[in-house]
Amino acid sequence: MAPLRPVLAAAVLAALALARPASAGTALGLGADWLVDPEAGELQLTLAADTHLARRITLGARFGMMYLPEPDRVGAPIDGRLRIRSGRLYAEGLVGPWFVFGDDDSLRLHAAFGFGLLT
Repeated sequence: MAPLRPVLAAAVLAALALARPASAGTALGLGADWLVDPEAGELQLTLAADTHLARRITLGARFGMMYLPEPDRVGAPIDGRLRIRSGRLYAEGLVGPWFVFGDDDSLRLHAAFGFGLLT
């Protein structure tokens, strides 16, 4: 066990030297999606909170309101989000429950892939 102490101490010091201070951010989003089922569109206004996992990778959550036409319904999307950035470009994966009010299928699972340009 004694020979491992210097290696363990060096690993701890390296981790502390490379650690970044925690930082978080919020973003307001306006989006439109095409849904496979029931083959209709959807508009949403969301608020997202993210924290950095690595230099270009963030993990977060987003929530808000959505509007589904045909027939008119509203809902609340809640998604977990993993985003990878490269300069101003990003790609992200989303997954979580969506609550649709006034619908027989009031709880839906949402999974999506997105990409875009940060401004």
